[in-house]
Amino acid sequence: MMLDLFKRMARAPSFDATGLGTQLVARPAPAGCLLPPGAVGVAVDAGGHTRRVAAGGRLTLTENESGWCFHPGPYECDLVPFAAAPEIGLRVHFAIDSPDPRMTQQRFDLFLSSEGAGELALAALAARIEAALQRELAQGNLELPPCTTLDEWNAFRAGFNQLLYTRFGVTVDDCVPVDLAGTRDFARGLAARAQAAAPVVIPDLPVPAQDVADPARDDARALRRLFLELPCVMCRVRQAALPQGQDLFHQQQALLQRLDLVCLAASTMPALGLAAPGQPLDQQNQLRRARHSLRAAGALDEAWALLARLERAEDEGLDALFDEADRIVANLEAELEARKRVLAEEVA
Repeated sequence: MMLDLFKRMARAPSFDATGLGTQLVARPAPAGCLLPPGAVGVAVDAGGHTRRVAAGGRLTLTENESGWCFHPGPYECDLVPFAAAPEIGLRVHFAIDSPDPRMTQQRFDLFLSSEGAGELALAALAARIEAALQRELAQGNLELPPCTTLDEWNAFRAGFNQLLYTRFGVTVDDCVPVDLAGTRDFARGLAARAQAAAPVVIPDLPVPAQDVADPARDDARALRRLFLELPCVMCRVRQAALPQGQDLFHQQQALLQRLDLVCLAASTMPALGLAAPGQPLDQQNQLRRARHSLRAAGALDEAWALLARLERAEDEGLDALFDEADRIVANLEAELEARKRVLAEEVA
């Protein structure tokens, strides 16, 4: 038996775990490889459904599955909560959350299946976390005032932790203020921001393209996110605990019906490069479609952040949150409808 075991290990595909758990959070893994100690495998099928493989086991995949290997951490990163004050930072220690038996799909696994593209570096994940934090602070959904009191800090810490758990499936172990003045060049940052904000002039292309680096790639990634994540958002809205009474229940049901139609719209989008079957679409309209997809993905990010607040809300704050949900769903509806009707708008 020991000889058979060594033979199977010798036939297993090699997996390079260099940097995993330090500079790298996750990396694609081949079928049949042996997972390194402490690392967890994730199998993703063609429909985006996932299952986990325990650390140290063999990543057995079916024909229609792809594999990932991630290390749960812990990790450390420095974040800038306010873009206008890059010298003020937060040193965050976080880890990928352990499996929740109540969930059929773990949130981090969904993140890999819907947004993963090649290796997931710690710096890239930290940048996504920082963007989510800055957006919530800018919109007033999280508060981190100067000279923060203990109660204000605890409220911020709880909201930040819920945001990361809901959006990425990670848990904050520790979070402390830190002075980043010695590691940030404020003047260079302002110059880079001004250069990025400058309009890009492209002959014969009146649609600004600076927010779409690669229309085909960006559109495909945004639509994949919408297709895989919108049903999960809808499920979380359905599970939201509501106080007794009919008003919020009716709002919830109406919201779920609209989300159901948004899910249908996301799964029936026309191909980016086709105006009609067999008729290619010009580059200008491809850019317009891609921009609508990216804006819909931005509304999806807002929906996850809203879910984080919804799961921590008291009864008296639910009315405002459902009003916010109505705005987010309206943006999703508008962007997906606009993407589908790009040519109709052009004719009009």
